[in-house]
Amino acid sequence: MESPRFPYRSQSPVDSRASSTTTPRAAAADWALLLLRLTFGLFMAAHGAQKLFGIFGGSGLTATGRAFGGLGFHPGKVFALIGGLSEFLGGLGLALGLLTPLAAAALIGVMINAMVTVTAGHGLWDEHGGVEYNVCIAVVALAVAAIGPGRLAVDRFFLWGRGGWAEAAVALGLGGIGAAITLAL
Repeated sequence: MESPRFPYRSQSPVDSRASSTTTPRAAAADWALLLLRLTFGLFMAAHGAQKLFGIFGGSGLTATGRAFGGLGFHPGKVFALIGGLSEFLGGLGLALGLLTPLAAAALIGVMINAMVTVTAGHGLWDEHGGVEYNVCIAVVALAVAAIGPGRLAVDRFFLWGRGGWAEAAVALGLGGIGAAITLAL
């Protein structure tokens, strides 16, 4: 049965009901997901690149490591590398629609850490340094894992490329576990 909101689901190349004589076309939902993934993913990758490489106005790994050390992460540079790589690779993964649940997990884990160590003490709203921005990033990443990256994604060829409860659970579970381990160290 075709879902009226996400018609690509029943027309997926891995769907046994899809006709082998017709090539399914991308629906508006696929193009919308591509726009969302590219915008969100590339901004997150750039945010990670600021930490890792000091580009786009970022401070680079050494200065970011000092900041992480000031937050209680020791050695700061190692944790800055982990955080920067999580944002960079997680963002690229979402942009490409590649290993989407793992890319989402990387971003969710970093945002949980940011909420616990930096923004939670400042309330809800971002203008006061609160968790608003971090929550939005985590929710978008989780939603993309649950919905799936769409037909215009590398993951369309894999079972997890259609999204679902399991993919959302993997993203949230691994992100939470990664955050808990990082916070415990």
